[in-house]
Parts: sequence; structure tokens; C-alpha cells
Amino acid sequence: YTDISVKCGTTYIELAIQICPVIYTGYNASLLILNHIKDDVACQSTVDTTVFPPVAKFRFPIKEGNACGSNFRTTSALGTGAFSDFSQVQTVNISGIIRSYDPTIGTITYNAELKYYYSCAYPLEYLVNNTRVDSSLSIAVKDKNGSFVSTLSMGLYKDLKYTTPLIIPAMGVELRTDIYVQVIATNLTAYFVLLDRCYASVSPQPTNSTFFNLFVRCSTDPLTTMLENGDSQKARFSFKAFRFIEQQNETVSTYYLHCITRLCERSACSVFKQCNNRRRRDATS
Repeated sequence: YTDISVKCGTTYIELAIQICPVIYTGYNASLLILNHIKDDVACQSTVDTTVFPPVAKFRFPIKEGNACGSNFRTTSALGTGAFSDFSQVQTVNISGIIRSYDPTIGTITYNAELKYYYSCAYPLEYLVNNTRVDSSLSIAVKDKNGSFVSTLSMGLYKDLKYTTPLIIPAMGVELRTDIYVQVIATNLTAYFVLLDRCYASVSPQPTNSTFFNLFVRCSTDPLTTMLENGDSQKARFSFKAFRFIEQQNETVSTYYLHCITRLCERSACSVFKQCNNRRRRDATS
């Protein structure tokens, strides 16, 4: 198991196979075949001798139809933690195999067959958060292996066409001002963005904080308008600026936006839009 290492990046998967056991068995890097693809240069390995032990490296993009023959398999399970309100939280598993190709001509061979399996699991539900409403826009996103979260970003805008970013003055915005929100995914053409829930909280960490639901997919606040959701690589909605009653003695009511965001396959988004695919959370604060 230590002969292969797998790096599950956000846009690429990288594989590294120790080359010494390969050579000892009677092969070389050119005889390691990724998912039966022999003729595509992009799916062949390169030898890296700058590391110890030296390795044969494969690197390919995470795109259906262009992932060097990798298998894409989507599974669903009950949500937990921040996603405990949802009955179907999906994960896509990207997997494949590297095999040795034996060039021996004849009836028998003394070369053992080599097989290297790889697998990367990517959740398709994320909490995009920490967008502060009373000051300049900021969003904290941490990229880690096996996650698409760094492809997601949230932005605030002041116009319906989403051309002018909203720069909130130090004294905040006036109550009932229209605030336009966009959550967008980049480099994920196989998936659409579907917002399951967006809410505001008085703390950047919403776990133990007063919150207000702008919308849960089957229940929308009357002053929140859903403009686009689950139809492309971006989701858009607007809401009117408000203040939390518990901050009534403060000059500015400060709160943070959070969106539970689902990346769904194009054909599956319409299914997840249906209300019977989730456990309903009441829109309360």
C-alpha cells in the first residue's frame, strides 16, 4: 500500500508510484498504463528522480469524460453535523487502476502483474460562510485534499445584474436596502450550484448563535427573493437589510451570511429541488 500515494486535489488528481519495485519486477514507467489508456500523452507517467525514492507520476483533471478513464460514482447518505437537516447528502467517488503492460512475446512470462488502485471521495455539500454584512466583503475558505470547497465563492452586489460589488460603509447600509448575493463554482462544469439553506447569524461561527433563515429550500422569508438556483454554476438571491433585535443598543447591527451549498449533477438538481428530498427546518430565528 505504500508503493502508491494519492493526492486528491480540487481540480486535479495526482498519483505517485515508487519506480524501484516496478523496475525490479521487469517493467519501466512507460509500461504503467492508467485505466487501459495507452496512447494519450496526458494520461502517461513522468519519472521524478528529485525525490527519494524516485516515483512515476500521473496527473489528470477532475472532469467527467476527461479524467483519463476514471470512474465517477455518486452516493447519498443522511446528513450529519451542519447538514443534519438534509436526508440526502451526496459524495462523488473518483477511482481507477494502474496496471502493468507486459511486452513479453510468447506463451509464458516471468513478470508479475502489477495493479495500483486509487480512489478519491469528494463531498458535494459545503457550508460557505463568514461573509460579513456590515463591512468590506470577506470569505474564509480553506482548500484541502478531497474537497471542492475552494472552487466556491460568495459575493455581495448592489444591483440586479451582479455587476457592481457591494461595498458596505462603516456605518452599515440602510434597513430594507436590497442586497444581492451570488454563490459561484469555478472549474466544475459537470456540476450545478444548488443552495439548500442560507441564513444570517450574529457570530461568524453559527453553531451557538442567534440566527435567522433567509430561506430553506421549501420555506423562504417573504423579503427574500430567489433569482437562480440549481440551474448553472451560480446561484443568486436577494434579501433586504435588517437588524437583529438583540443588537438594538449598538450603532450597527453586525451579522454574517452562511449558505449550505450543494454541488449536484445537472440531471440530479431538479430532483433535489423537490421538497420531499429533505427534512424541513422551520424558518425561525
